Amino acid sequence: MEFCLREIEGEQAHDPIFIDKKMNSPPSSRCLYVPGPVIVGSGPSGLATAACLKAKGVPSVILERSNCIASLWQLKTYDRLRLHLPKKFCQLPLMAFPADVPTYPTKQQFVDYLEAYARRFDIEPRFGETVSEAEYDGALGFWRVRSVGPKGELMEYVCRWLVVATGENAETVTPEVEGMAEFGGEIKHTSSYKSGEEFTGKRVLVVGCGNSGMEVCLDLCNHNAKPSLVVRDTCPFKQFLFLWKVYVLPQEMLGISTFELSMWLLKWLPLRLVDRLLLVMSRLMLGDTARFGLPRPELGPLELKNLSGKTPVLDVGTLAKIKSGDIKVRPSIKCLKRHAVEFVDGKTESFDAIILATGYKSNVPSWLKEKEMFSEKDGYPRRPFPDGWKGERGLYAVGFTKRGLVGTSMDATRIACDIQRCWNDEAKHRLPQ
Repeated sequence: MEFCLREIEGEQAHDPIFIDKKMNSPPSSRCLYVPGPVIVGSGPSGLATAACLKAKGVPSVILERSNCIASLWQLKTYDRLRLHLPKKFCQLPLMAFPADVPTYPTKQQFVDYLEAYARRFDIEPRFGETVSEAEYDGALGFWRVRSVGPKGELMEYVCRWLVVATGENAETVTPEVEGMAEFGGEIKHTSSYKSGEEFTGKRVLVVGCGNSGMEVCLDLCNHNAKPSLVVRDTCPFKQFLFLWKVYVLPQEMLGISTFELSMWLLKWLPLRLVDRLLLVMSRLMLGDTARFGLPRPELGPLELKNLSGKTPVLDVGTLAKIKSGDIKVRPSIKCLKRHAVEFVDGKTESFDAIILATGYKSNVPSWLKEKEMFSEKDGYPRRPFPDGWKGERGLYAVGFTKRGLVGTSMDATRIACDIQRCWNDEAKHRLPQ
């Protein structure tokens, strides 16, 4: 590795393109050659990739803008959160959950697992480094990754491989709502929501009917708040249109998780038939959810997941609160008024607070200067699963499959194997030191 570094430094010293860039770069920036890949992001995706690489003898450097691993889980999730899938579908490669962890781990148990995972594989990300730009330098045949440190210090990493592990949930999606400035009450995204305790006795409108929105409503109920849920076909937010129709399925069927049952059935039956079976069983267990203001999409739950990435809601008790009237279902918002919300049906209702369960998005287009692998529109790989993990010139993506941690583990394993092959091939051509 030292020889490789000296060789590159020697080429740079006589490369007019490199010299020009160096002369025009900020004087305070430092440059570091990384013999292995640079991984951007230390969530489960980045950790899994680093561990798989280390197991194959390939070192890596992880850049993380936050001050901890898995910052989404540690800093931006609510207290009552549990994994919605059994732990065996949420463990990372090469290390299972401890036997004493329950089937559906809590938020803290999952964070403890990730921290133990990092310790086991001796993964030490460079915290507080926000990647501002990454681009491929065709003259050198390397990636240049520029970052800003916690005190504003500038850094540039030069590497042969770049792994994008910032994932699907890098930035919050906060829609524009007419009248938001005059509402007067508290408006927060679920990334800032911790517990319903602070809303005890208050009227709260939750906007969004995914797993987070439904669970926040349940948490509010358990803390004696008065929640309402916006669940309708369309959302009138500017630049934020999508379907609110959603499937609500039991978390478990026939004594096993609905996810596990689905995966088993798909081994023997076509997808659409499995969808029909799931919907029949769901209706027997939960009833007709459309009666309670939860209209179903036209496509089946698994088909919809495959086509759009939209995940069915796995009910953990929210539906019972909707049936009992403890959670009110409301139509789409027309506009906000002073401590009130006007809905599209013409009715106006008073609220003390609004919680936006409107999800997250990728931020890749804001820093990666590459247009072939990633879409500039949504920040996802252009090639659908399972082919979106590998790009050109040593670029990789992990955690963009819309298939949770199962997809993350698949990506990480493939990336490590691919980089190891390149690493070994390049090692054969290096001169002895």
